[in-house]
Amino acid sequence: MQPGQATKAIIEGVTGRIINILPVSGGSINNAFKVETASSAYFLKTNPACLYLNMFETEAKGLRLLKNSSLFKVPDVVLLGNGADKFILMEWIETGQKTPVLYKKAGEYLAQMHHNSGDFFGLSHHNYIGSLPQSNKAHQNWGEFFKAERLEPQLKIACKKNIFEPAVLKQFEKLFTKLNEIFPNEPPALLHGDLWSGNFMATIEGSPAIFDPAVYFGHREMDLAMTKLFGGFSPEFYQHYQETFPLEKGWQKRMDICNLYPLLVHVNLFGGSYVNQVREVLEGF
Repeated sequence: MQPGQATKAIIEGVTGRIINILPVSGGSINNAFKVETASSAYFLKTNPACLYLNMFETEAKGLRLLKNSSLFKVPDVVLLGNGADKFILMEWIETGQKTPVLYKKAGEYLAQMHHNSGDFFGLSHHNYIGSLPQSNKAHQNWGEFFKAERLEPQLKIACKKNIFEPAVLKQFEKLFTKLNEIFPNEPPALLHGDLWSGNFMATIEGSPAIFDPAVYFGHREMDLAMTKLFGGFSPEFYQHYQETFPLEKGWQKRMDICNLYPLLVHVNLFGGSYVNQVREVLEGF
């Protein structure tokens, strides 16, 4: 569905006359478009105003935080709008080729970004993971944060849908008692929060770019785990991350535990094979 005339008028007040609006791939949550003017191009996402309270506002905050705290190319936020449609207008980034050199830079940049720390695990505001609310209430302990603000909220949604049998819930309770033993003690790190290959690209200039964040301060292994969940990141990426900011021993074994969170999100959004993937992870512990 094309953006309405009111939305176009608001945008033209900032960009100048719009020449063309082309639908593009932008995920399953929002409508996405390339907006072309005589002098520039922009990326526009819209959704009905009644959906996803403050989604674009929190996305804009996350993008700005990443832009100010990393070497990644992060799209500039040009305009936020509220009306019949809510929208976020960003700069358009032309896609380049993903090369070994690009992945080397990306590994280094992510490691450097993870050196940004906070006073607690969480964030000053809540945001979204996909279309689901993501709670960022502050905790001083990673295990408690991971349990209370990541796994338990998703389990509550799944329980309302009767997705998991009691035996699986008992396995989660057992896991909760071990979280502080499983994860090494590290300070909160600035995370992208949803770093799968679909939220990572090469610019035409050959720079690594990230977007669509679910930002918070958490355990840095969460970002690394997400890169492995659906694949798409080369060995050079992990090699150069390790050289820049070495991970604690046994990090590979912790990836599955980290990915219980995005897997539960996918269980609640899509069901299907993700349910069995959660069971398989729990059986390994």
